[in-house]
Amino acid sequence: MKKAKTNTHSQTLTIALPRGRILDEALPLFRRAGLDLGAAEKARAGRRLVIPVEEHGLRVLIVRDTDVPAYVEHGAADVGVAGRDVLEEQDRDLYEPLDLGIGRCRLVVAEPEDRPVDEGAQVHLRYATKFAEITRRHLQARGVVAEIIKLYGSIEIAPLVGLADRIVDLVSSGETLRQHHLREVETIFPVSARLCIGRAAAKLHAERIDDLVARLKKAVKAAAD
Repeated sequence: MKKAKTNTHSQTLTIALPRGRILDEALPLFRRAGLDLGAAEKARAGRRLVIPVEEHGLRVLIVRDTDVPAYVEHGAADVGVAGRDVLEEQDRDLYEPLDLGIGRCRLVVAEPEDRPVDEGAQVHLRYATKFAEITRRHLQARGVVAEIIKLYGSIEIAPLVGLADRIVDLVSSGETLRQHHLREVETIFPVSARLCIGRAAAKLHAERIDDLVARLKKAVKAAAD
C-alpha cells in the first residue's frame, strides 16, 4: 500500500502577499531565503487566491495590498508583506520585525508648478490623498491647518481641476508628476515593503516565524551586498 505524503511541519503557516509589484519582488526574495513559492507564482496566472505550498508547510493568500494588515491582525494570515504606507495609514496592532527592501518608492507632498502654495498666508488649503491619516498627522506635526479630501485614485488630477491645492501620493520616478505639471514639495517618508506579524501568531508559531524572519533577513542582506 502506497504511503501518504507526510508534511514535516505540524502546522501550516499562512502568508498574505499583495498583488502587483510587491508580489513580483517578494517571490524572488522568498526564493533566496530558501522558500520557493513557485506554486503561488503559477497559480497567480490562473487567478487562484489561496495557494498551498505543501513542501514548505505554507499557505499563500493573494490579496489587495490594503487588505494585508487586516488579514494578519484578525488571524486569517499569520504573517504578511505590506508597504510602509499601508501599515502607517492603518496603524494596526502588528509586529513589523523586518524591512524587506522591496517595492521602494516615497510618499510626497506635491503641488502645481505654476501655483505654489504659500503656507504662511491665511488661506483655506485642501490636500487630496489616499492617505488621509498619514496626511493628517504630517500636517498636525507641522502646524498646518488644512482640509483633507480622501480619494481612491487619480490623485494627480485633483489640483488640475481645482479640487485641491496639493496632493499627498506615492512617487517612484516622478514621471507621473511631471506629466501633470506637478512638483514635489517635500518627502514625508521613504516607502518599502515590510514583514508584518500578528500578535497571536507570534506566540502560536514563534519558532517557525523566527526561522522565517532569520531566513528573510539573510536574503535581504545578501541582496543589499
